[in-house]
Amino acid sequence: MSRTSPGLLAMALPLLLSMPASAAEDVTEVSAEPAQPVSIVEPSFSATLKQLGTDYTMQLRGVEGSDSVSFDVRADQVVTQAKVNLEYSYSPALLPDLSQINVLVNDQLAASLALPKETAGTLLKQQVELPPQLITEYNRLSFQLIGHYTMECEDPLHSSLWAKVGNSTELQLFTEYVGLGNELARLPLPFFDQRDSRLLQLPFVFVGSPDSQTLEAAGTVSSWLGALASYRGAKFPVSLGELPQKGNAIVLLNGSAALAGFTDVPKDVPSLTIADNPNDPQGKILLIAGKDAAQLKLAAQALVSGSQVLSGAQARIDKVASLAPRKPYDAPNWLPSDRPVQLGELTRLRDLNVSGFSSGIISVPLRLPPDLFSWREKGVPLHLRYRYTPQPVANDSSLLVSVSGKFIKSEPLPSREQLKDQQSLLAKIRQDDTLLRELDLYMPLESIPLQANLQLRFMYDYIKEGQCRDVIVDNMRGTVEPDSTIDLSGYQHFIAMPNLGVFHNSGFPFTRLADLSQTSVVLPANAAAAELSLYLELLGRFGQSTGLPASAVTVTDGEDPALLSDKDLLVLALGSQPELLQRWAQYLPASVDGSARFELSDLVHHVRNWLTTDSQINARQAHSNVSLTSGGAGAYLAGFESPLSSGRSVVVVAANSAEKLGEISAALRGGEDYEQNIQGSLAVINGKRISSLVAEEQYFVGDLGWFRYLQWLLARNLTGMLLLTALGVGLITLVLFLSLRARARQRLNG
Repeated sequence: MSRTSPGLLAMALPLLLSMPASAAEDVTEVSAEPAQPVSIVEPSFSATLKQLGTDYTMQLRGVEGSDSVSFDVRADQVVTQAKVNLEYSYSPALLPDLSQINVLVNDQLAASLALPKETAGTLLKQQVELPPQLITEYNRLSFQLIGHYTMECEDPLHSSLWAKVGNSTELQLFTEYVGLGNELARLPLPFFDQRDSRLLQLPFVFVGSPDSQTLEAAGTVSSWLGALASYRGAKFPVSLGELPQKGNAIVLLNGSAALAGFTDVPKDVPSLTIADNPNDPQGKILLIAGKDAAQLKLAAQALVSGSQVLSGAQARIDKVASLAPRKPYDAPNWLPSDRPVQLGELTRLRDLNVSGFSSGIISVPLRLPPDLFSWREKGVPLHLRYRYTPQPVANDSSLLVSVSGKFIKSEPLPSREQLKDQQSLLAKIRQDDTLLRELDLYMPLESIPLQANLQLRFMYDYIKEGQCRDVIVDNMRGTVEPDSTIDLSGYQHFIAMPNLGVFHNSGFPFTRLADLSQTSVVLPANAAAAELSLYLELLGRFGQSTGLPASAVTVTDGEDPALLSDKDLLVLALGSQPELLQRWAQYLPASVDGSARFELSDLVHHVRNWLTTDSQINARQAHSNVSLTSGGAGAYLAGFESPLSSGRSVVVVAANSAEKLGEISAALRGGEDYEQNIQGSLAVINGKRISSLVAEEQYFVGDLGWFRYLQWLLARNLTGMLLLTALGVGLITLVLFLSLRARARQRLNG
């Protein structure tokens, strides 16, 4: 019999005596039962507003201020419960009886929060239940302030009318699985779902030890998935002959290799088959098969180029017509550099329109080729054609032009009063209440990151009418015409190398040709699963950069010189250094083969963590060499010119363990945990720390033409310019001397 604490009994006795007998008996009976464990159901999806794309605190201002964020639900899931863990604050001046914060889903009211005086001006947290029936595949979560500060006449944009919703507010979705069936017509579902904003994690399974062509086929598929994943990023764990216990996977079957549970996969023709995961009824397996590696590559090509025309649970591939060779810099994700580009080509037409006094930002994605040569260029020409609603009287309304948050220009938006002397413009306004104007400006190339956003915002000045006359008529509109252009055609392609920064951001120089037809990836014949996973992830990053699958990449063990010559080389090394790198040890600024060796330059002592376009400033030649028998960082990236072909690049990704390869993989994906960038010619990865040790630039890639190259060369070399000037003056003097001497002889002979 269990003992009861005397103190607990003394406290409970008065309560028991005051209860009816039946109630006391009930209490005794309940206390005798053992406590039941509480089951905690984890949400299948959770994300903060920041993770959903809102990188600022939502400011809800005015009598009806609002802001929103989008979220989607996977096609194979249905929402059964939804919650918002809301973090918010509001103005102490708001009247509680007339003010509230509304939470809306797809413009339907989900909840309304009271705003009592007692908690005004403090940070509050509250969990809000969202009706699951309001949630569809594509959704918008909105927060609306209905605010009033007086019972009499009020200014609808008074400074006291505010509420804030923090971007750490979390959305949680609880879902149930909905089977999609085994249907190739749904590809890339369920292996990639564009509704899912999280990192794509999709295992690859090789049945047997993969050869070079099998790895080329896998790289084609991973780069296709990386292109689809886009900003989400992608990770591809690798296993040899073992299916994952949960979820989806890609399986490559070569020749007579067999996989338990899959007996109906054709062995004589290239084929694609979708089937259930034997280990998980909610998982799917995509089997890419062929009687040999060549057929496996054919099946992979059919998948990445023709998935839209597939149907059924299985497809047998007859043939895939060879694709036209790619041209340099023609990647669909990159801004074309051979012609002016219309903004309507870069974004949806509906995203070029805004409305209201507090209109959002029109954002146009720009992904620049990384080797544009900006020396002595005025900037990137931008020709804007835009429409706006002119206000009646003079005001401070303007159009703000920025690039990734960096201010470029403010252009006034004249009112009707300011345009009264321009009758032709006023006549145009009378037609549809908007006015078409044009703006030409130059954006400094140095101000544009390789992955940038052109940001255009119509800032309308609110005109106060006076006491009890202020009413918001929110009829302001702003539109950027889709035939507005940005033009890179005046820039040439020329860049100092090695440059791990452009490799990290854009996959350059490998992505110069989007199909990677001039790239060879060097992997050992018996590569470990960690190396294969990093290889697939790197090709996924290349696909993310270009928007195309790497359909022509070459994989080699480095033994055949023909596969290395006139190619850009990506070398992956785990543990012992491959023979190829041993032969090139003199070019390599680091090594983790047994012991660790690193070259160092003055870059490690420099306060800045970025590199300019000025190659002379960037140059940080190695001055010292550190060797460690133990305790050294075990992962690095290094770049140098290929010893086999002038102007070709080698990038080495090396680690002394599978764990360290994982650190490289995480560093390439990046995130808030990383303060430094991968750059220079040697970058060492040590946990969450990235250290660029050398920025030695040894060679140049691209073509300027002889005259511009000579100009640039002389501008970099003062001595050379003086010598050339002296030589030019001497030649001119000699020509004049000979000319005058000939004329003097003619006079004497005449």
